[in-house]
Amino acid sequence: MDYITTIGLEVHVQLKTQSKMFCACPAEYGAQPNANTCPTCLGLPGALPVLNRGAIEFTVLAGMMLDCKTPPVSKWDRKNYFYPDMPKNYQLSQFDLPLCIGGHVPLYDHCYPKDAQKDITRPGQSIGLTRIHLEEDVAKSTHATGGTTIDFNRAGTPLMEIVSEPDIESPEEAFAYLNSLRQILIYGELSDADMEKGQMRCDVNVSVRPKGQEELGVKIELKNMNSVSAVRRALHYEIERQVGVLNSGGELVQSTRRWDDDLGETQQMRTKEDAHDYRYFPDPDLLPVRTGDIIEKMRPRVPELPHQKASRFVTDFEISEYDASVLSSDRDLACYFEAAAKESPVAKKIANWVINNVLAVLNEHDTGISQCPVTPARLSGLVDLVESGQLSNNQAKEVFAALFDAPDEEPDVVARKLGFEPADSGEIEAFVDEAIAANPEKVAEIKSGNDKLINWLTGQVMKTSRGKANARQVGDLLRSKIT
Repeated sequence: MDYITTIGLEVHVQLKTQSKMFCACPAEYGAQPNANTCPTCLGLPGALPVLNRGAIEFTVLAGMMLDCKTPPVSKWDRKNYFYPDMPKNYQLSQFDLPLCIGGHVPLYDHCYPKDAQKDITRPGQSIGLTRIHLEEDVAKSTHATGGTTIDFNRAGTPLMEIVSEPDIESPEEAFAYLNSLRQILIYGELSDADMEKGQMRCDVNVSVRPKGQEELGVKIELKNMNSVSAVRRALHYEIERQVGVLNSGGELVQSTRRWDDDLGETQQMRTKEDAHDYRYFPDPDLLPVRTGDIIEKMRPRVPELPHQKASRFVTDFEISEYDASVLSSDRDLACYFEAAAKESPVAKKIANWVINNVLAVLNEHDTGISQCPVTPARLSGLVDLVESGQLSNNQAKEVFAALFDAPDEEPDVVARKLGFEPADSGEIEAFVDEAIAANPEKVAEIKSGNDKLINWLTGQVMKTSRGKANARQVGDLLRSKIT
């Protein structure tokens, strides 16, 4: 029997604020355990919460970036449950009046797994959002065989929960959704969204149903995913497990399961609670928030998003859609390319250099584009040397590598130090005449229409000139002499 898979994601994102959601304790990663705490985030009796305006503004901005609507009034609720990571036995959250409603997340092609990018079943898809609400994070629990330790540094950190509609149809789309959402959040400087640091966490809801059945299948929630690839692996396993249960005549029960990445399987934790089990009610210590002024304040801060930037790159710099998507996939990379392209009349060449050379060398040095010692202006100058015929591509690659160790020198200076002096036009023409005379059979084939052999003859000239010649100029000269 064929089955339809339905997936919805609940993504929790720690906002990049200096202080916590309801107190003045620092919201930072890596501090000594339980160092950043106070009576409020420890849940001590008598401690009262105070709203973090910056966290509210960031959440409204996120909603604007994702085409959500913000209601004129938003309020705070207590979500009641009993667990060691929440000592006051309720979490300050939002229930029926969240800060953001609706919206969508576009799925970028380059955000799919590499092995799935050539076979995207629903290209250009957007995933609908149900809501975005703001709440406080809980403490971090570390479980071991000897017991459990609690670190309250994380407790009270502003946590934005982004809830999708059940619009995702495959593990690969879930993978693309998380990567696309992460890019957008980083573009808005709302969060670093590092899953390894717990700044972005994901709960997955997945169900299967027979093809032709309109009603959704039994929802199973998956927890304990610490990477985007783990989400994909967990979904593949769980979908196969659910299909197996149904094919064998069994029944699925709504429940919460954890993903064990070492074993490669999901394991049942508990049957799933519904919203009424949390006994939501309005928090008496926090007043509702009127959002009108916040919306107007955040409106000018809505940035150009990755897909918008990619579209502009195609128009402004006449590069391919693929190159534009790669260059816009990282905000710092996009800024680097644009700064270099504005300095050069050959933006397409700049794009090729950034994608094929700059990123490769950065990878070798294990560094990011923001730490690249070769400035955009120097890269533009280097590409100009290639275009003017003063350097071959291979020579330029050596110059670029040398610029990493000489960041204060200009490309032409480094080229001369490496001994890359361009050959004069008379010398190049002599090399071309020599190649034509030495290969009459190849010349005859070219005259008969086999233009590809021009490249072969160009290679012979490049060898003779020891790389000093410019390949494009050599090719043009060969064509003019032969045809």
